[in-house]
Amino acid sequence: MRMDEDILRKYRKAGRIAKKAREFGIELVDDGVSMLEVADRVEQKILEMGGRPAFPVNISVNHVAAHFSPKHDDRLVLKKGDVVKIDVGVHVDGFIADTADTKEIGMDKYHDLIESSRSALWRAIEEIRPGRRIGEIGKIVSETIKSKGFRPVRNLSGHSMDRYILHAGLSIPNVPTREKMGLREGMVLAIEPFATLGSGYVRSKGGSNIYRYLSPPSSRELRLRILSERIKRRFKTLPFAERWFVREFPNLFDGLERLVFLKSVYHYPRLVDDGIVSQHEHTIIVTSDGCEVIT
Repeated sequence: MRMDEDILRKYRKAGRIAKKAREFGIELVDDGVSMLEVADRVEQKILEMGGRPAFPVNISVNHVAAHFSPKHDDRLVLKKGDVVKIDVGVHVDGFIADTADTKEIGMDKYHDLIESSRSALWRAIEEIRPGRRIGEIGKIVSETIKSKGFRPVRNLSGHSMDRYILHAGLSIPNVPTREKMGLREGMVLAIEPFATLGSGYVRSKGGSNIYRYLSPPSSRELRLRILSERIKRRFKTLPFAERWFVREFPNLFDGLERLVFLKSVYHYPRLVDDGIVSQHEHTIIVTSDGCEVIT
Protein backbone atom coordinates (compact mmCIF):
# COMPACT_ATOMS: atom_id res chain seq x y z
CA MET A 1 0.00 0.00 0.00
CA ARG A 2 1.34 3.41 -0.96
CA MET A 3 2.58 5.43 2.02
CA ASP A 4 0.89 8.67 3.08
CA GLU A 5 2.95 11.63 1.81
CA ASP A 6 3.22 13.32 5.22
CA ILE A 7 4.50 10.10 6.81
CA LEU A 8 6.93 9.57 3.93
CA ARG A 9 8.25 13.12 4.40
CA LYS A 10 8.95 12.39 8.08
CA TYR A 11 10.68 9.11 7.29
CA ARG A 12 12.86 10.83 4.71
CA LYS A 13 13.79 13.58 7.16
CA ALA A 14 14.68 11.00 9.82
CA GLY A 15 16.75 9.16 7.23
CA ARG A 16 18.68 12.25 6.17
CA ILE A 17 19.50 13.10 9.77
CA ALA A 18 20.48 9.50 10.58
CA LYS A 19 22.81 9.37 7.58
CA LYS A 20 24.58 12.58 8.60
CA ALA A 21 24.76 11.47 12.24
CA ARG A 22 26.24 8.09 11.25
CA GLU A 23 28.87 9.77 9.07
CA PHE A 24 29.65 12.25 11.85
CA GLY A 25 30.05 9.41 14.35
CA ILE A 26 32.38 7.44 12.08
CA GLU A 27 34.55 10.56 11.66
CA LEU A 28 34.78 10.93 15.45
CA VAL A 29 35.94 7.33 15.96
CA ASP A 30 39.71 7.48 16.48
CA ASP A 31 42.57 6.35 18.68
CA GLY A 32 42.30 7.90 22.16
CA VAL A 33 38.73 9.18 21.79
CA SER A 34 36.30 8.29 24.58
CA MET A 35 33.18 6.31 23.75
CA LEU A 36 31.14 8.68 25.89
CA GLU A 37 32.28 11.67 23.83
CA VAL A 38 31.30 9.93 20.58
CA ALA A 39 27.85 8.96 21.89
CA ASP A 40 27.09 12.37 23.39
CA ARG A 41 28.25 14.33 20.35
CA VAL A 42 26.32 12.17 17.88
CA GLU A 43 23.13 12.41 19.93
CA GLN A 44 23.55 16.17 20.25
CA LYS A 45 24.06 16.39 16.49
CA ILE A 46 20.76 14.57 15.94
CA LEU A 47 18.95 17.10 18.11
CA GLU A 48 20.62 20.04 16.36
CA MET A 49 19.43 18.73 12.98
CA GLY A 50 15.82 18.53 14.13
CA GLY A 51 15.45 14.86 15.00
CA ARG A 52 15.43 12.86 18.20
CA PRO A 53 17.45 9.73 18.99
CA ALA A 54 15.29 6.63 18.42
CA PHE A 55 17.67 4.72 20.69
CA PRO A 56 21.03 5.40 22.34
CA VAL A 57 23.98 5.46 19.95
CA ASN A 58 25.38 1.93 20.00
CA ILE A 59 29.18 1.69 19.99
CA SER A 60 30.11 -1.97 19.73
CA VAL A 61 33.82 -2.80 19.63
CA ASN A 62 35.57 -5.90 18.25
CA HIS A 63 33.79 -9.05 19.55
CA VAL A 64 30.78 -7.06 20.75
CA ALA A 65 28.27 -7.28 17.91
CA ALA A 66 25.47 -5.08 19.23
CA HIS A 67 23.76 -3.49 22.20
CA PHE A 68 26.33 -1.39 24.00
CA SER A 69 26.26 2.30 24.85
CA PRO A 70 28.49 4.04 27.41
CA LYS A 71 27.31 4.99 30.89
CA HIS A 72 27.18 8.59 32.10
CA ASP A 73 30.57 8.27 33.81
CA ASP A 74 32.27 5.81 31.44
CA ARG A 75 36.00 6.17 30.86
CA LEU A 76 36.24 3.64 28.03
CA VAL A 77 38.57 4.85 25.28
CA LEU A 78 38.85 3.64 21.70
CA LYS A 79 42.29 2.55 20.51
CA LYS A 80 44.24 1.75 17.37
CA GLY A 81 43.19 -1.59 15.87
CA ASP A 82 39.67 -1.54 17.29
CA VAL A 83 36.86 -2.55 14.92
CA VAL A 84 34.09 -0.14 15.90
CA LYS A 85 30.41 -0.43 14.93
CA ILE A 86 28.39 2.80 15.14
CA ASP A 87 24.62 2.18 15.08
CA VAL A 88 22.41 5.27 14.98
CA GLY A 89 18.65 5.66 15.20
CA VAL A 90 16.64 8.83 14.59
CA HIS A 91 12.94 9.49 14.77
CA VAL A 92 10.80 12.36 13.55
CA ASP A 93 7.41 12.30 15.27
CA GLY A 94 7.97 8.60 15.98
CA PHE A 95 8.92 7.60 12.42
CA ILE A 96 12.29 5.85 12.66
CA ALA A 97 15.42 5.56 10.55
CA ASP A 98 18.11 3.08 11.68
CA THR A 99 21.61 2.86 10.17
CA ALA A 100 25.07 1.53 10.99
CA ASP A 101 28.67 1.49 9.73
CA THR A 102 31.96 -0.08 10.81
CA LYS A 103 35.44 1.46 11.06
CA GLU A 104 38.81 -0.05 11.91
CA ILE A 105 40.98 2.48 13.71
CA GLY A 106 44.36 3.16 12.16
CA MET A 107 44.85 -0.25 10.54
CA ASP A 108 43.62 -2.33 7.62
CA LYS A 109 43.73 -5.83 9.11
CA TYR A 110 39.98 -6.40 8.90
CA HIS A 111 39.27 -4.60 5.63
CA ASP A 112 37.86 -7.71 3.91
CA LEU A 113 35.61 -8.55 6.87
CA ILE A 114 34.21 -5.03 6.93
CA GLU A 115 33.65 -5.02 3.18
CA SER A 116 31.81 -8.36 3.36
CA SER A 117 28.98 -6.96 5.49
CA ARG A 118 28.88 -3.81 3.37
CA SER A 119 28.61 -5.87 0.16
CA ALA A 120 25.94 -8.10 1.70
CA LEU A 121 23.87 -5.05 2.60
CA TRP A 122 23.90 -3.66 -0.94
CA ARG A 123 23.32 -7.06 -2.55
CA ALA A 124 20.23 -7.50 -0.36
CA ILE A 125 18.98 -4.00 -1.14
CA GLU A 126 19.32 -4.65 -4.88
CA GLU A 127 16.93 -7.61 -4.58
CA ILE A 128 14.21 -5.97 -2.49
CA ARG A 129 10.85 -5.49 -4.17
CA PRO A 130 7.21 -6.41 -3.51
CA GLY A 131 6.77 -10.17 -3.42
CA ARG A 132 10.40 -10.95 -2.59
CA ARG A 133 10.38 -13.66 0.08
CA ILE A 134 12.02 -12.79 3.37
CA GLY A 135 13.91 -16.09 3.47
CA GLU A 136 15.51 -15.25 0.11
CA ILE A 137 16.97 -12.04 1.52
CA GLY A 138 18.71 -14.05 4.23
CA LYS A 139 20.13 -16.36 1.59
CA ILE A 140 21.58 -13.43 -0.37
CA VAL A 141 23.19 -11.95 2.76
CA SER A 142 24.62 -15.31 3.84
CA GLU A 143 25.99 -16.25 0.43
CA THR A 144 27.65 -12.86 -0.02
CA ILE A 145 29.42 -12.98 3.34
CA LYS A 146 30.45 -16.63 2.98
CA SER A 147 31.80 -16.01 -0.53
CA LYS A 148 34.37 -13.69 1.04
CA GLY A 149 35.45 -16.25 3.64
CA PHE A 150 33.45 -15.12 6.67
CA ARG A 151 30.32 -16.16 8.56
CA PRO A 152 27.03 -14.27 8.90
CA VAL A 153 25.76 -13.87 12.45
CA ARG A 154 22.76 -16.17 12.31
CA ASN A 155 20.93 -15.02 15.44
CA LEU A 156 21.01 -11.31 14.62
CA SER A 157 18.69 -9.88 11.99
CA GLY A 158 17.20 -6.82 10.42
CA HIS A 159 13.68 -5.82 11.35
CA SER A 160 10.52 -4.02 10.40
CA MET A 161 9.71 -0.70 12.05
CA ASP A 162 6.55 1.20 12.87
CA ARG A 163 5.76 4.46 14.57
CA TYR A 164 7.60 4.53 17.93
CA ILE A 165 8.32 0.80 17.52
CA LEU A 166 11.91 -0.07 16.64
CA HIS A 167 11.30 -3.81 16.24
CA ALA A 168 7.80 -4.16 14.86
CA GLY A 169 7.56 -7.94 14.69
CA LEU A 170 9.08 -8.90 11.33
CA SER A 171 12.67 -10.17 11.25
CA ILE A 172 14.85 -9.86 8.15
CA PRO A 173 17.32 -12.77 8.51
CA ASN A 174 21.00 -12.88 7.69
CA VAL A 175 20.85 -16.58 6.82
CA PRO A 176 18.49 -18.64 4.61
CA THR A 177 15.16 -19.52 6.21
CA ARG A 178 11.92 -21.20 5.15
CA GLU A 179 10.00 -17.96 5.70
CA LYS A 180 7.83 -17.56 2.60
CA MET A 181 6.20 -14.26 3.48
CA GLY A 182 6.64 -11.73 0.69
CA LEU A 183 7.51 -8.07 1.07
CA ARG A 184 4.79 -5.50 0.44
CA GLU A 185 4.87 -1.94 -0.82
CA GLY A 186 5.06 0.54 2.05
CA MET A 187 6.98 -1.71 4.45
CA VAL A 188 9.75 0.06 6.38
CA LEU A 189 12.69 -2.27 7.02
CA ALA A 190 16.15 -2.10 8.53
CA ILE A 191 18.45 -4.38 6.52
CA GLU A 192 21.33 -5.24 8.83
CA PRO A 193 24.02 -7.79 7.90
CA PHE A 194 26.63 -8.82 10.48
CA ALA A 195 29.79 -10.66 9.41
CA THR A 196 32.22 -12.35 11.77
CA LEU A 197 35.49 -14.23 12.07
CA GLY A 198 33.89 -16.22 14.87
CA SER A 199 31.17 -18.84 15.13
CA GLY A 200 28.38 -16.59 13.87
CA TYR A 201 26.29 -16.93 17.02
CA VAL A 202 26.09 -14.14 19.60
CA ARG A 203 25.52 -14.70 23.28
CA SER A 204 24.39 -12.37 26.06
CA LYS A 205 27.32 -11.18 28.13
CA GLY A 206 26.73 -8.44 30.67
CA GLY A 207 24.64 -5.32 30.48
CA SER A 208 24.42 -2.81 27.65
CA ASN A 209 23.33 0.31 29.59
CA ILE A 210 20.30 0.38 27.26
CA TYR A 211 16.76 0.02 28.61
CA ARG A 212 13.15 0.01 27.43
CA TYR A 213 9.86 0.53 29.23
CA LEU A 214 7.58 -2.54 29.17
CA SER A 215 4.64 -2.16 31.56
CA PRO A 216 3.58 -0.85 35.00
CA PRO A 217 5.36 -2.66 37.86
CA SER A 218 3.64 -5.38 39.87
CA SER A 219 4.36 -3.50 43.06
CA ARG A 220 2.33 -1.42 45.50
CA GLU A 221 5.33 0.81 46.14
CA LEU A 222 4.11 4.25 45.07
CA ARG A 223 7.64 5.52 44.34
CA LEU A 224 8.19 2.79 41.74
CA ARG A 225 4.78 3.24 40.14
CA ILE A 226 5.37 6.97 39.76
CA LEU A 227 8.87 6.42 38.35
CA SER A 228 7.55 3.84 35.88
CA GLU A 229 4.93 6.28 34.64
CA ARG A 230 7.50 9.06 34.28
CA ILE A 231 9.77 6.76 32.24
CA LYS A 232 6.84 5.82 30.01
CA ARG A 233 5.94 9.47 29.39
CA ARG A 234 9.55 10.49 28.74
CA PHE A 235 10.81 7.64 26.56
CA LYS A 236 7.56 6.02 25.33
CA THR A 237 8.21 2.59 23.77
CA LEU A 238 11.71 3.41 22.50
CA PRO A 239 15.00 2.32 24.10
CA PHE A 240 16.79 4.78 26.38
CA ALA A 241 20.30 5.07 27.80
CA GLU A 242 21.46 4.83 31.40
CA ARG A 243 23.07 8.24 30.96
CA TRP A 244 19.77 9.75 29.72
CA PHE A 245 18.02 8.34 32.77
CA VAL A 246 20.66 9.61 35.22
CA ARG A 247 20.49 13.12 33.73
CA GLU A 248 16.67 13.14 33.64
CA PHE A 249 16.08 11.45 37.01
CA PRO A 250 19.14 12.09 39.24
CA ASN A 251 19.47 9.90 42.35
CA LEU A 252 16.82 7.43 41.13
CA PHE A 253 19.01 4.75 39.49
CA ASP A 254 18.22 2.28 42.28
CA GLY A 255 14.56 2.66 41.26
CA LEU A 256 15.44 1.78 37.67
CA GLU A 257 17.23 -1.36 38.84
CA ARG A 258 14.14 -2.34 40.86
CA LEU A 259 11.92 -1.82 37.80
CA VAL A 260 14.24 -4.10 35.80
CA PHE A 261 13.94 -6.73 38.55
CA LEU A 262 10.15 -6.41 38.45
CA LYS A 263 10.17 -6.73 34.63
CA SER A 264 8.61 -3.30 34.24
CA VAL A 265 11.72 -2.16 32.35
CA TYR A 266 13.90 -4.32 30.11
CA HIS A 267 17.70 -4.07 30.25
CA TYR A 268 19.13 -5.16 26.90
CA PRO A 269 22.04 -7.62 27.16
CA ARG A 270 25.30 -6.91 25.41
CA LEU A 271 25.59 -9.34 22.47
CA VAL A 272 29.02 -10.89 21.93
CA ASP A 273 30.49 -13.31 19.39
CA ASP A 274 33.76 -15.23 19.74
CA GLY A 275 35.34 -13.38 16.81
CA ILE A 276 35.65 -9.84 15.45
CA VAL A 277 32.31 -8.60 14.04
CA SER A 278 31.44 -6.03 11.37
CA GLN A 279 28.01 -4.51 10.75
CA HIS A 280 26.32 -2.38 8.10
CA GLU A 281 22.72 -1.20 8.02
CA HIS A 282 20.31 0.93 6.04
CA THR A 283 16.62 1.69 6.40
CA ILE A 284 14.58 1.12 3.27
CA ILE A 285 10.97 1.66 2.24
CA VAL A 286 9.58 -0.93 -0.16
CA THR A 287 8.23 0.77 -3.31
CA SER A 288 6.10 -0.52 -6.18
CA ASP A 289 9.15 -1.65 -8.17
CA GLY A 290 11.99 -1.91 -5.63
CA CYS A 291 12.90 0.14 -2.59
CA GLU A 292 14.02 3.59 -1.48
CA VAL A 293 17.07 3.79 0.79
CA ILE A 294 16.40 6.67 3.19
CA THR A 295 19.67 6.51 5.16
